[in-house]
Amino acid sequence: MQEFMILPIGASSFKEAMKMGVEVYHNLKSVIKKKYGQDATNVGDEGGFAPNIQENREGLELLKTAIAKAGYTDKVVIGMDVAASEFYGEKDKTYDLNFKEENNDGEEKISGEQLKDLYKSFVREYPIVSIEDLFDQDDWEHYAKMTAECSEHVQIV
Repeated sequence: MQEFMILPIGASSFKEAMKMGVEVYHNLKSVIKKKYGQDATNVGDEGGFAPNIQENREGLELLKTAIAKAGYTDKVVIGMDVAASEFYGEKDKTYDLNFKEENNDGEEKISGEQLKDLYKSFVREYPIVSIEDLFDQDDWEHYAKMTAECSEHVQIV
């Protein structure tokens, strides 16, 4: 996934939302530093962390831990911006979860149906309320299926 975001939906004001965001952010920095070392806490252009995680659940676990350490388990949730078009193969209509790997053997290519089920498992296991660009921009079949199956629980963008 390209980006994970925290959403302070339990805040009663903008000021409280900022406080929650800052506290979770600093807890996330400490969780990342403890697990991956100081270098992993460098931030990108938009201020986000980019630790060398190997699997998406690892990123979700980091966020879940940081939210809990900040004391906002029921007040801060997660949003994802997947940018799935970046790892969609037009020819074989698959999504390559290992697309950044230089010597990629294609072993982690999955179908749109499998990707949909992966998202559904994330929604079941983590406090995810929004997923953006979860399929290729022209993969209307899977957007429709995901919307039909999950739109009561998660915002599909």
